[in-house]
Amino acid sequence: MLATLFVLFLFFCNPVCCVFQKLYCTISDSCDCDFKPNIRDLEWDLYKNVYGQHLAQDIVSEEVGRFLHNKSPSQPLVLSFHGSSGTGKTLVSSMLGNHLYGSAMSSPYVHQFVPTLHFPLPHRVKQYREELKDWVQGNLTECARSVFIFDEMEKMPPGLIDVLEPFLGPSHVVFRTNYRKAIYLFISTAGEEVINKVALENRQAGREREEIKLDNLQEAIAQAVYNNNTSGLFKSNIIQQKLITRFVPFLPLSRYHVERCVHSQLCQRGSCSRNDVVEAVGGDMNYTPAKGKYFSSTGCKTVPAKINFFL
Repeated sequence: MLATLFVLFLFFCNPVCCVFQKLYCTISDSCDCDFKPNIRDLEWDLYKNVYGQHLAQDIVSEEVGRFLHNKSPSQPLVLSFHGSSGTGKTLVSSMLGNHLYGSAMSSPYVHQFVPTLHFPLPHRVKQYREELKDWVQGNLTECARSVFIFDEMEKMPPGLIDVLEPFLGPSHVVFRTNYRKAIYLFISTAGEEVINKVALENRQAGREREEIKLDNLQEAIAQAVYNNNTSGLFKSNIIQQKLITRFVPFLPLSRYHVERCVHSQLCQRGSCSRNDVVEAVGGDMNYTPAKGKYFSSTGCKTVPAKINFFL
């Protein structure tokens, strides 16, 4: 009994506390670092602040909720976001960080990789593979609930991301941690042609946007990304072994959605009543295709700059 009390005393006393807590984290499945998931707030944020993306809203809230309710998942959650620039992919990844750790990119357990910054030289892929493997394994040992975000996957050197394959399946063992509790996000414009084609055909047929179903896109995106030689997932074993939980399509945005983006950002600046700016920015965007002009060519990406111009 005295020995137990002594260990507890050491555990809760600094600086020894940190050492014992880290030891506890490495041998226990119940240590979740600073993990503070709030699924209800995540769902609210997705449906309130992400525009025109019913598929992404449904998939992300459903898959994240299911994954976190499973106390012992068989493998990590792997979501791959695809769609044109400015459609909300990075926004949704930030929301995940905010509602899982309360601090998004400032959390030491949310790790973001950008190819042009972290893996700029294609001839060093072998070196990058070793570094990435060590980084992921080290951080999983530190925190089983780590979140890894790989942005701009279309610029990732082919073959590099496959070093993660052992971490994504159900059989690999990472020493001293339950690696299956981790979350991986891939973000890419690869596959946008497939997504935009389905959205355009749906619009030309006079159907509602919400009639677009995931079944129409899931396999098509997987094949498009797998066969795209400029994609970081080109001929990837991660796709071949079906280690991606869901491919998440982000649809092109109409003028209506762009104007919602404008209104939201104006409200953040305390200018909710400036409907003139909303209309001016919406009218100043470029829309495609030439015949019909249904979708913004840059989504909401250039909205902040245009608001500055028209204010």
